[in-house]
Amino acid sequence: MKVLVLAGGYGTRLYPVVKDIPKALLEVCGKTLIDHVLEKFIHVPGIEEVCVVTNDKFAAQLQAWAGRKTGLPFALRVVNDGTRSPEERLGAVGDILFVFDQEKEPVDWVVAGSDNLFDAGVADFVRFAQAKSPHASVGAYDIRDTAAASKYGVLDLAGDGRIVSLEEKPQAPRSSLISMCLYYFPREMQASIRRYVEETRATDTTGGCFQWLYQKSPVYGFKFQGKWYDIGSLESYDQAQKTYLL
Repeated sequence: MKVLVLAGGYGTRLYPVVKDIPKALLEVCGKTLIDHVLEKFIHVPGIEEVCVVTNDKFAAQLQAWAGRKTGLPFALRVVNDGTRSPEERLGAVGDILFVFDQEKEPVDWVVAGSDNLFDAGVADFVRFAQAKSPHASVGAYDIRDTAAASKYGVLDLAGDGRIVSLEEKPQAPRSSLISMCLYYFPREMQASIRRYVEETRATDTTGGCFQWLYQKSPVYGFKFQGKWYDIGSLESYDQAQKTYLL
C-alpha cells in the first residue's frame, strides 16, 4: 500500500500568502500542513511509500522539505507533474493518474489532500477501506452547517457505509455530511478513474470523479470525528490557526 499526497495546486485563493511557496508548506500551529498529513501515516502498518505530487514551480521547495525528513518507516518521494502555472495544472484527478501511470505494478493507494487538516487518526479509515476492498472508500465529515455544505460533495450513507447519494456542490444540500479529500483506491478500482476521464474529459476535482464512480460501482464512506478544516481560503486558514489546538 502507498500514500499519495496531492500538492499540485497553486493556491490562488490564498494569494498573496502562498504566491511564492506551496500551500502544503503553510504552517498551522507551528507545523506545515504536509507534516500534519505525513504524521497521520507514520503508525499505519503496511505503508511502503508516501508520494507527494506537486508542480514544477514548487517542486524544489517540497524536495528540500522531503530531504529533511529522516527516520520515517516508509520511503518518501516527491513527483513533479511538470506544470508551471494555474492554467497548465493537471487537476487533482490528472495528478492522481500521472502518479498511478508511473507504477510498474498496481498497488493499493490512499490519496490525501495536503490542504485537508484534521485531528483524527487514519488507521481506522484504512482498516474500514481495506475491509470494503475491492471497492473504493472516501472519508466523510459532518460540518454541521447545511448551507456551507454547498461548497463540497454532500453524502448520504447506508447503514453499512455505502454511498447512496453524492451531490457535488448542490445548491440546496440535503445534509451537512460532506466528502473529505481522503480516499482509498484499491488496485482493482484504478482503471475506473481512467474510464471517468475518458468519458467526461474532466481532470480537475476528485468530487466529480466520485460522483460518477458511485453510480457505476459501490463506494463506501467512513465518518470522521473531531476537527476538520479545508484550507482553501485565507478565512479558513485563519480559522485553523486560531482553533485547531483548542
